[in-house]
Amino acid sequence: MAYSSELKKYKEKDVILLKAGRYTATIAPFLGSNIISMMDVENDISFFRKDESLSIEELKASAEVYGFPTLLYPNRLKDGMLKTSDGEYVFPIVDIEGHNALHGFLHKREHSVVDMRVEGDVAIARTEYVYNEKDPFFETFPVSFRAEYTFKLSDEGMHFEFTLTNTSQKQLPFGVCNHTTMNGPFTTNGDEMETRLFVTIGDKWPLNQRNLPTCDFISLDNHDRQYLTGSMIPVKHIINNDVYNCETYEVDGLPFRGAIITDLETGNEIRYEVDDNFKFWVIWNDGGEKGYFCPEPSTWMIDAPNLPLPGEESGYEELLPGMSKTVREHIYSKIK
Repeated sequence: MAYSSELKKYKEKDVILLKAGRYTATIAPFLGSNIISMMDVENDISFFRKDESLSIEELKASAEVYGFPTLLYPNRLKDGMLKTSDGEYVFPIVDIEGHNALHGFLHKREHSVVDMRVEGDVAIARTEYVYNEKDPFFETFPVSFRAEYTFKLSDEGMHFEFTLTNTSQKQLPFGVCNHTTMNGPFTTNGDEMETRLFVTIGDKWPLNQRNLPTCDFISLDNHDRQYLTGSMIPVKHIINNDVYNCETYEVDGLPFRGAIITDLETGNEIRYEVDDNFKFWVIWNDGGEKGYFCPEPSTWMIDAPNLPLPGEESGYEELLPGMSKTVREHIYSKIK
C-alpha cells in the first residue's frame, strides 16, 4: 500500500496530496486548509462535495459549500455583534436578509504549509494561519491568534485536529465548526434516495425568522427522530437549519458522537466522529436539490456571544492570552 504526503498543483495553486492505503485526500492551503477532496478509491466513496470545473476565484467565493471547511467564527452573529468579557466587535453583515454576520473569514485565507511527512503508515500534513495586524480584517477584530491544522491519513481514515492559540493580550473567543459538505449519494452510480443519515442529536433549538435561537427548547417530532433512527433521507427535500445539542450514543457497542451516512444498496457507510468539544449540530442541505448536505458540528450555538445564557449552555468560551485549545475529528468509511 502507498503512503505519501507531497505538494501538487491544482489549477496553478499548491495543494497537499495525502495517500494512505485505500484513502486519498487533497488539502488546499489556499482555501483555508480545506480538505477539497477525500476518497476511498477502492470502494468508490467520495466523502465531500467538489466541482473541478470551478475556477479558483469561484471556489473562494463559495468556500463554505465545498469540501471540509473550518469556520471561525461559525454561523451567525446577530447584527454582526461579537461581545467578549473585555471588548465589543462588529463584524460585516453578510446575511443581508437576516442582518447577521456569517461564518467569519478564516476559511477563505491563504494558509502556510508547516510540515509534510510520512511516519510508518500515516501520511501527515500540518498547516497554519497567523492572524495579526497584517490581515485586512484586523481593524475590525484586533485580537491576534494562531490557527493550526493537522491532517493524519492512515488505514483508519482521516484524523483531523484544529488548534487555536491566543497570541494577544485580550480575551479570544473560541468558537469553531466544520461546514462539512457530504455527498448524497457518495458513490458514482449511487441513488440519492438510497442515502440515509444518522446523527447523534439531543434537544432541539428552535430558530426565529432571522435564523437565530429563541432559547426555547422544543420536543423532537417525527422529522427530528429520523436522525436518531438513521432513516433520514438528507437530500431531495429541504433541511433548513435543523439545530440540536450534540450527544454521545452507543454504536456497535462503543461510544459514538457524530454522524453516519449509509448507502442502502451496498450497506457501506461514511462515519464522521467528533470530540466532546463539539456541543451542537446544525444540519442543512441548501434546498435539497444539489446532491449534498451539511451535518455541521459546532463548539458553540448560533449567536452564542450574544445569547442570554451561561457558557455551559451556549458553548461560549474565551481563551486567555497564551492559551490554546484543540478539537479533533475522525472521518472514515466502514465497508460492509
